[in-house]
Amino acid sequence: MNDQYHLETLAVRAGTLTTEFGENSEALFLNSSFRFNSAAQAAARFGGTEPGNIYSRFTNPTVTMFQDKLAALEGAEQCVATASGMSAILACIMGICSAGDHIVASRSIFGTTVQLFTNILKRWGLEVTLVSLTDVEAWKAAAKPNTKLFFAETPSNPLTEVGDIARLSEVAHAAGAYLAVDNCFCTPALQQPLKLGADIVIHSATKYIDGQGRVLGGAVLGNKVLIEPVYAFLRTAGVTMSAFNAWVFVKGLETLQVRMEAHAARALALAQWLEQQPGVERVYYPGLPSHPQYALAQKQQRLGGGIVTFEVKPKADQTAQEAAWALIDATRLISITANLGDAKSTITHPATTTHSRVSAEARAEAGIKDNLVRIAVGLEHVDDLKADLQLLTRT
Repeated sequence: MNDQYHLETLAVRAGTLTTEFGENSEALFLNSSFRFNSAAQAAARFGGTEPGNIYSRFTNPTVTMFQDKLAALEGAEQCVATASGMSAILACIMGICSAGDHIVASRSIFGTTVQLFTNILKRWGLEVTLVSLTDVEAWKAAAKPNTKLFFAETPSNPLTEVGDIARLSEVAHAAGAYLAVDNCFCTPALQQPLKLGADIVIHSATKYIDGQGRVLGGAVLGNKVLIEPVYAFLRTAGVTMSAFNAWVFVKGLETLQVRMEAHAARALALAQWLEQQPGVERVYYPGLPSHPQYALAQKQQRLGGGIVTFEVKPKADQTAQEAAWALIDATRLISITANLGDAKSTITHPATTTHSRVSAEARAEAGIKDNLVRIAVGLEHVDDLKADLQLLTRT
């Protein structure tokens, strides 16, 4: 089916399982376990010689529908759904890497991912080197004989830096490593990393795949050889997506394409407006010609995405942080929350929220300043969003 239909059609039709009742909408299977016809069938299911459901920690029909649908959209052979985006990253690393392995990762990644890499994983014998997302030569120089994985998030959080997936995959493969790409900001509606040379795609389904800020979930995708050990980790460790959450994500995927196009259109309009405001020092958005990786984004992504980040210009009596906080506190429509991908626009101060556990030195290296504000543009009318940011129109 994957080669036969367009992405929009796959989002609606792929992966659907239908019971004998002939339901047209996907069924929700709220079961912890599943019955077998005989002891022999139970043994065959547990032994892996017969496909079928066993126990919802690792097999559930609703979760399978979500996995198959997302795999179709990403062009992946296999998908493993997890309890959250962070558990997807953890499952990927635990499935692929071992103690003594080395990981090269971008320093421009989600703050909690930085904590996972630099604190927790090091306790278990994994070495991690952080480099600039956009400096391919730095990735090449960081590779070692024991390097197992390259990890990139593109566009990055929060500065929307864009990494060259095709070139990074070449460098990773030359070093004998795999390339994993966090595709949270774009989703397969705007970017398909596997087609650009990546080996693994990771999602926080909590964001745009849900699209309405309802439930948590994650996913790891790639070919069967790479994803099978990730599935084995999930089966044992239980970082499992619930059937209900999977059902929400299945329905979210049906509208993913049209939602991402709407998010991107509003984000571009807002970013263009922000560039003209006296209270703004700099705007970061991949769809703007002023973005450092604009040409690459035009080539690698269908659209710029829904995240707009900018630096607020402090007044004479303000510190950088005070200027950012004053803008955030002056909003009445946009939700003050660190989540993104919601139909409701959200605003946050990365230095004191998403990246607050990252050291000041590391934030400085990543370009996250105290006057930086991130807006995840929702589906409201863009004129209403502009009105809510009217503090920026004043000198």
